[in-house]
Amino acid sequence: MIDVRQEIENAPIGSYHWFLALLIGLIVFFDGYDSFNASYVIHYVTKPWHLLPGQSGLLVSSSMIGFMIGAFAQGKLSDRYGRRIAILAALWTASIFSFATAVLAHSFVVFCILRILTGIGLGVLLPLGVTYMNEFAPKHLKHTFSTWGWTLGFAAGGIVASLVGIFLTPVFGWQSLFYVASLAAVLAIVCHVALPESLQFSAMLGRTKGIASVLSRLHPLRSPHYNAPDAQFVFPESKDHMASVSLLFSRRYRRTTVAVWLAEFFVLFGIYSLTGWVPTVMMQRGETFAASFGFGALIQFMGFLGVLACGYVADRYRMGSGALAIWWIGGSVAVGVLALANYHVLNLVCIGGAGFCMLGGQGALNNFSATWYDTEVRGTAVGMMLGFGRFGGILGPWAVGILQQTTHESASLFAAIGVAMLIAGCTALFARPGFTPQV
Repeated sequence: MIDVRQEIENAPIGSYHWFLALLIGLIVFFDGYDSFNASYVIHYVTKPWHLLPGQSGLLVSSSMIGFMIGAFAQGKLSDRYGRRIAILAALWTASIFSFATAVLAHSFVVFCILRILTGIGLGVLLPLGVTYMNEFAPKHLKHTFSTWGWTLGFAAGGIVASLVGIFLTPVFGWQSLFYVASLAAVLAIVCHVALPESLQFSAMLGRTKGIASVLSRLHPLRSPHYNAPDAQFVFPESKDHMASVSLLFSRRYRRTTVAVWLAEFFVLFGIYSLTGWVPTVMMQRGETFAASFGFGALIQFMGFLGVLACGYVADRYRMGSGALAIWWIGGSVAVGVLALANYHVLNLVCIGGAGFCMLGGQGALNNFSATWYDTEVRGTAVGMMLGFGRFGGILGPWAVGILQQTTHESASLFAAIGVAMLIAGCTALFARPGFTPQV
């Protein structure tokens, strides 16, 4: 009798782990890329489309509506039918509607509609990437390994969006952002061939065909045991409440569910307000075009480092919600300084610090939430958390756009973000695992 979860948790890190991390990183790359590419459209369409600041914010927020729908839907899909099929469907959806945006979006309304449809596909990728990596992670590196693949991909996507915005949009127009995004179709074809189903999910449902082959790649030294004629694969978790939203609010999980939903709402309010407006606001503060667009890449790079650092602290010192509070309060301080002063070097330091703390903590929360729920509802839990949090991502860019329109200065924007991050940090302290952690 071979316990699939135990075999995965005890396997040493090997080449197949890194292959899966690379594949998930490429998948989540398109989520990170598309999450921030609309920020670089505002500069080009505000005047031709005669947009007010609030409408400009909706250019960013519209995709968040789709992300929210996708995140909510993926839990039911992935927890009932599998991680693999949900990822493939999401990649094809994102690719098709990204291409349609580049070709057909000639007005504000059409742009927003196509962004919502694109977001439905993309909203599946991040929660599933987090869930998938967690279900292949060894026990002693649960947070560190889990964050490497999807975090690197997400951050790289945001950085590439910034580079495309700086170097390609002046030559080929803002549509070039979405032609690049449509390359997700190539990755979808690769995943049809190379992406295996989550072993934990398969074992939970008793679908043991193919488990021996994948386990042999994860832990080659134990391959003879996996391929023995009498080998039987088991999984010590219930499947009685698969994809159950009501289970998330049972006595077992209620406190954690409420805490992570509220924390995600406020942190995404802050993140998408910052990333959505930072190119425009920095130009208003006197930065050059290239420098202003480059701040988006800085945020993503520092966010990647922040997630790795938070994951290391969690593994090394057995910290969870406390680490989140430290990171997000640090982000509140960083943007608070921007509300008080405007100097080029200070802008660089504080924007970098905000990316490290705000995005770093948010990425860590994604992984923590995956470890705090059992396999039968893990996809649903992460998806529902991110889906609810997208309300904050939708509200943020629009609300601070209205704030900009009213106050005509950037200090109020950074102050609003700082308050949101402070609330997120305090709320995170109430989160607790709903069962004995696997770390």
